Amino acid sequence: MNASASPSSSRFLLFVSFVVVVVLFLALPVTSISAPMADEHAKLPPEEAEAEVEEAKVQIVYVDRPEGADPEEFHIRTLGAVLGSEEAAKEAVIYHYTHAASGFSAKLTPKQVEELQKQAGVLQVVPSRTYQLHGPSTATHRISII
Repeated sequence: MNASASPSSSRFLLFVSFVVVVVLFLALPVTSISAPMADEHAKLPPEEAEAEVEEAKVQIVYVDRPEGADPEEFHIRTLGAVLGSEEAAKEAVIYHYTHAASGFSAKLTPKQVEELQKQAGVLQVVPSRTYQLHGPSTATHRISII
């Protein structure tokens, strides 16, 4: 650390570094599912594939906490019923929420969201959102919550 750096600029740099690490960490799972999803869209006629790609968005799916079952297995079974197989569900899940909340995030089309909301144990499906943080400086920081 530079001896002439003020404590407030040091805290700001630490905060920016933290935000960058969090954003990079959250972006990793998203890139890992893009290739399998691209393969699925290649099977559709071009106009349908284009519409599907445009409509798919990351959703957060809240579910009942399963009693006597592994939460991640429950998430996969629930999503697999909509996507057609547990293998497709495993590829589509971005993150499992198992501590403070019970659920998962996945990239889904509106049609898939509609079908998922009909599944037993699904409480709510909401779009993932990006929030802008405004700090003491003029810089604006973005954090995606997925």
